[in-house]
Amino acid sequence: MSSPQPLHRSRLHRSRPSGAQAGFAMAVASMSTVQLGSALTVPLFGQLSALGTAGLRLGWAGVLLLVLVRPRCRDFTASDLLACTVLGAATAGMMVFFMLALSRLPLGTASALEFLGPLAVSLFGPGHGRRTWTAAAAIGVVLLTEPWHGGLDALGAVYALAAAGCWAAYILLTQRVGDRVTGLKGLAVSMPVAGVLGMIVAAPAVTAHVTWPTLWIMLALAALSPVLPFALEFLALRRLTTSAFGTLMSLEPAIAMLVGLLVLGQTPGLAPAAGIAFVVAAGIGATRTGARRPTPAPDALSPAPAPSEV
Repeated sequence: MSSPQPLHRSRLHRSRPSGAQAGFAMAVASMSTVQLGSALTVPLFGQLSALGTAGLRLGWAGVLLLVLVRPRCRDFTASDLLACTVLGAATAGMMVFFMLALSRLPLGTASALEFLGPLAVSLFGPGHGRRTWTAAAAIGVVLLTEPWHGGLDALGAVYALAAAGCWAAYILLTQRVGDRVTGLKGLAVSMPVAGVLGMIVAAPAVTAHVTWPTLWIMLALAALSPVLPFALEFLALRRLTTSAFGTLMSLEPAIAMLVGLLVLGQTPGLAPAAGIAFVVAAGIGATRTGARRPTPAPDALSPAPAPSEV
């Protein structure tokens, strides 16, 4: 008589979340903390300016990750260190430009424009079915931004589009670093690079207006965002393709609009509400076909040694 063990294992396997589902949960948690951190940062613009808040958040985030992860140089190849450095520059640009956009645009609008970066990643990814969800996400972004009304702050839109370009580069580089470097060591190298660049840009505003209470507030905000969401994104990009991840980011403008309503009192109109339905549908559809195949560890890429002769 056959043993029931294989059937039991099969049921356990079916009950576990798939790679795409786990990646979906991590990405949603990441987006929620990013938008909450952004909304809580807006009241500090009057004291520290957009550049000052961005620089302090990046600086604290770099310190936190260095202390928590403690990466070692011997864990990286020269090409890995270069990729981490470029990723740090893209991270700094994404944060700084988004904070500048947020000083001129509502949270939902700035986030929708920034989403054009991940949308471009998904457009150039493989698979025709995924492009269907990309089209739905694009319609949602148009409804969220309502370009037919006009009145968008032009400089704010430029800042948001610059953040979108940095975000696209961030997605591609994050997956490359995450596949080559174990754990969060890559993030623990790239974030200090971003922190140094951010503090260089923000130095005039920070030195002139920072106080001890705001310094500790920014430490707490750095832990909420970007440390927690970026760590979650690193893990999510190991489970999703860059194309699926880029389309899944279509949820972020909807989350941003909800956070803007609850935290900042920014009420959306009817068209943005319809845009939320489009982007949510696109995000759910993306996860159904977005699981990545397991990526072999760097050591596994090398051929196995031949058995020694006796």
